Amino acid sequence: MSGNDLSPRLDPSELFRAHYPWLCTRLRRSLGQHHHYSVEDIAADAFVQLLENRAAGALREPRAWLTTIARRLVFEHWRRRDLERKHWDQWPADHTDCAPSPEEWLHLNRTLDGLDRRLDRLPGKVKATFLLSRIDGLTYPQIAAELGISQRSVSDYMTRSLALCARHSANQSFHPTPSTQRSA
Repeated sequence: MSGNDLSPRLDPSELFRAHYPWLCTRLRRSLGQHHHYSVEDIAADAFVQLLENRAAGALREPRAWLTTIARRLVFEHWRRRDLERKHWDQWPADHTDCAPSPEEWLHLNRTLDGLDRRLDRLPGKVKATFLLSRIDGLTYPQIAAELGISQRSVSDYMTRSLALCARHSANQSFHPTPSTQRSA
């Protein structure tokens, strides 16, 4: 153990058993009845991120880490919900004949979730550049001013994030898989 690691190493399954019920209870209490997603899923995602980003269990305060990660995940859900609402508010009411089928909608949401997870792997300014361009519609000079970077960096960051999107798109099937299909 290093000098900075003052806690004994915890087994990931032991960490999960010890803190998962606590995190679910905390999330339910803080979100109340106004959440539209699974508290259990958020708690599980928090554990996955904790274990991916930290040495397996060498934590002094696992509950503090889990709370921080879970709070960020809730904010991401809220941001995604707001983006979806903004998109649907802009959808013209007279275009109901070209609305996606439930299967297409499910496939689109899964694709967007996958892309969102990939974008989360980008460094902060690269992701922020992409979102400011694609979501907020800012120009490269506006993005450079907003983030305090050069226009060249904006261009490089956009190239990097667009390449990530292209790789993601290449990995996606354009036909939704039936939800009844199960792997053995």
